Amino acid sequence: MKTSFRTLFLFAAIAALLFAGCQKDGPQGPPGLDGKNATVYYSEWFSPTAWSGSSGDWYFEASAPDLTQDIVENGVVLAYVWLAGDVYEGTTVRPLPAYAVGANWSFLISQYGIIEFTSDMFGPPLAAGNKFRFIAIPGTIHALKSGTPGYRSEQELKRMSYKEICRLYNIPE
Repeated sequence: MKTSFRTLFLFAAIAALLFAGCQKDGPQGPPGLDGKNATVYYSEWFSPTAWSGSSGDWYFEASAPDLTQDIVENGVVLAYVWLAGDVYEGTTVRPLPAYAVGANWSFLISQYGIIEFTSDMFGPPLAAGNKFRFIAIPGTIHALKSGTPGYRSEQELKRMSYKEICRLYNIPE
């Protein structure tokens, strides 16, 4: 009899806790603490049609309308490259700047709305086979605001792998 009473009491106590703890509408937390709800801009993968420049100073420009003054000055712009002939047989997406395939690869914002990718190869880099992409993270999102939960500095973001950045901001790879 004691065992049945204890079991019944235990069941009633657990049921009371479950029902008391359930609410349909509770207070909502701050939006976008992890950056997933923020508007992060990213380009598709693209290849240059041709490289400009000369030996040791090659570049190509790409239109990037999402790279506004506000994003460039207050946010973070990350760029990536996938190189044909890479030592890892093209399976690696490298953050820029990087050294691969016997050259330094980098990027710069030559003017708002334009991104320029560079290489210091002796001869012109391949136009076909090499792919480039950028991700622009506005400074207004919670993940970039110091003192907010989920805060990440620009340097922390730059140290993250391409896959981690895509996962963090829900970007299709």
